[in-house]
Amino acid sequence: MKNRLSNFFRALGPGIITGAADDDPSGIATYSQTGAQFGYGQLWTALYQLPLMIAVQEACARIGAATGRGLAGVVKERYSRSILYGVVGLVVVANTINIGADIGAVAAAVRLLVDIPFTLLAIAIAAIIVLLEVFVTYKQYAKGLKWLSLALLAYPVTALVVAEPWGEIIRATLIPHIEFSFQYLFIVTGVFGTSISPYMFFWQASEEVEEELERGIVAVGEEQEPPLPESFIPNLRIDTVVGMIVAEAAQWFIIIATATVLFSHGVTNIATAADAAKAFEPLVQSFPYAGVLAKMLFAVGIIGLGFLGIPVLAGSAAYALSEALGWREGLSKTFRQAPGFYGVIIVSTVVGLLLNFSGIDPIHALVWTAVFNGIAAVPLLFVIAKINGSKKILGAERGGPLSRTFVWLTFVVMACSGLALLATLLTG
Repeated sequence: MKNRLSNFFRALGPGIITGAADDDPSGIATYSQTGAQFGYGQLWTALYQLPLMIAVQEACARIGAATGRGLAGVVKERYSRSILYGVVGLVVVANTINIGADIGAVAAAVRLLVDIPFTLLAIAIAAIIVLLEVFVTYKQYAKGLKWLSLALLAYPVTALVVAEPWGEIIRATLIPHIEFSFQYLFIVTGVFGTSISPYMFFWQASEEVEEELERGIVAVGEEQEPPLPESFIPNLRIDTVVGMIVAEAAQWFIIIATATVLFSHGVTNIATAADAAKAFEPLVQSFPYAGVLAKMLFAVGIIGLGFLGIPVLAGSAAYALSEALGWREGLSKTFRQAPGFYGVIIVSTVVGLLLNFSGIDPIHALVWTAVFNGIAAVPLLFVIAKINGSKKILGAERGGPLSRTFVWLTFVVMACSGLALLATLLTG
């Protein structure tokens, strides 16, 4: 039993990190707005997104593992430059805006706990993340990110601090509620966009390659693909399934907590994740100091997941752009070995930081970025579905019938979500 548990935790890596990073401060803000604006009306998204997320992330991870290349590298080899630069450009722009919003959200959350000027906090957060990502070895860094995923526990605990109508919650989770209004479809597209997001596709594929390099698994001689140990793909699947379940459980609890506390008290507009945390204090009265505890838990979750999510956003942009341009890349390499790769990390983080002082409202940009991600994911999902079904590219690791069906289904669902939003916008 002890050995099984030990093997299970050893199997966790890129999947659990990707799942936790999915609930970065921008995701928390989107889910908080969902709960505040529509109550339990969109709880069903957490359940019905789960098989789609598992299918897509497992396919991306398997593509990286089977080919020994990141997603952009595979696209570059098999598709036209216009497709390559299109998908990479979308990821880099969206990630940079996301980084800016996340840095601002983490700084605002820290200010709920300690009275330090916002500017100083934002600069310090960006500097710490860049220094860690550039100068810490991949093995140490991956281990640190894995521990940071424990910050997700803040949201189940926050929800349990509040008295919940569990019967109503279960019904809202199992039975989808749909409204054909612009506001509803806008937020749904944002929820899908921040959950099934392009940066996750690039990050997990590239991290599987990093895992192979860390274990000394590389293609030899004439081999085009790395020789994978028998346990590699099964462990990859366990890691991905656990990571996506954790991500969707956190989303579910965030919507529950904000719906129960904020929506029920008429607080229907959340500008930032920190606003949601702050609003808990005067409204939660389950027991003495329950409001303070709920606020602190919510804020700690934002901070921990920000320090996990921002490096993932910067790293996925760096992997995508470096592979597209043929630069040496990877967190397993030093700055001297991969200056372009680390340069992208530094520049995207600095530009994101500056967005907080540019007069552009990063939070407004954040919600639109989530929607933009939801729409941008559609062409990328089409490419992933094609690669996943290609025996020529993946050989024996080609996606099975279930995998291929669910990846194509994800493409259809995301496309329909975007089209429904566009239709409601055009028809007023």
